[in-house]
Amino acid sequence: MNQLIPVERIESKILVIREQKVMLDRDLAELYGVGTKVLNQAVRRNIKRFPEDFMFKLTKEERDELVTICDRLERLKHSSSFPYAFTEQGVAMLSSVLNSEKAILVNIQIMRTFTKIKKMLASHEELKKKVEDMEARYETQFKIVFDAIKALLEPPVKKTKPIGFLRENDE
Repeated sequence: MNQLIPVERIESKILVIREQKVMLDRDLAELYGVGTKVLNQAVRRNIKRFPEDFMFKLTKEERDELVTICDRLERLKHSSSFPYAFTEQGVAMLSSVLNSEKAILVNIQIMRTFTKIKKMLASHEELKKKVEDMEARYETQFKIVFDAIKALLEPPVKKTKPIGFLRENDE
């Protein structure tokens, strides 16, 4: 199948904000081949189609954190406006307000990418459950092996070190 936009390019633009997978207005506008201003105007004209669980505006703190984490969003640092984040349902709704042929094709690809990510996460959870079931049956014989597998399935924990110097009485 000849793809309009590579899936990897779409995947790289999906972020997790407020524990939801979202895409920013500027990234969607780029994929659709329209300006961010044009996309946001179309959304504002149809604002009833975008409740808070479909789209939300980032806070200053969220924007600043994104700029710190993602180099590609450096231009947002000095922007006076805060970007909109669209959930999967919001992206689907965009196809009804952006009525070009390219927008429809890109939207289909984006929805397929969201589905692919969901399937990957579901298979990860299924594998984790199977390991836990096996562990319950063979706990004593394979405890070391199961502990190692469980450690691999858990997301890494970030250890934060305090910034600055510690005085002797602070330890």
